[in-house]
Amino acid sequence: MTFDDLPACTWSGSATHLKAVGVALDRAKVGVADYLVVGEEAVAVDYDVSPGSGTLWQLAVHPTLQSCGIGTILVRALEERIAARGMSRAELGVEHDNPRAKALYERLGYVAFTRRAEAWDAEAPNGEIIRYETVCDILFKEL
Repeated sequence: MTFDDLPACTWSGSATHLKAVGVALDRAKVGVADYLVVGEEAVAVDYDVSPGSGTLWQLAVHPTLQSCGIGTILVRALEERIAARGMSRAELGVEHDNPRAKALYERLGYVAFTRRAEAWDAEAPNGEIIRYETVCDILFKEL
């Protein structure tokens, strides 16, 4: 994926979200993250967030393609990249009110170990930048 591809990803979020994707692409260029894209589906892993672990984030599968195994393929591909870097653990956060995503991760062997408050910039329907606050379950998997 390149910056030129971002306009095709508007289904996954607002302009603010796409700026965050751009940051992930920059981090991938310098080797501290990987960003995988299959068609319009994407997921990233950051190697600097948690020592000894790869932290998965921004898993996005187009709604019309969910439950087709694409998320599983993306997660497994990043788990392989984490292991190839000599790390033995993968971590991720999922919003507490997203049981479908949490069930996917649990099917893939992830186990919840804590819950924490998270926040990030988001775009309101009127275009205003707001601070989105939520609670995420943090899951891990030994690789």
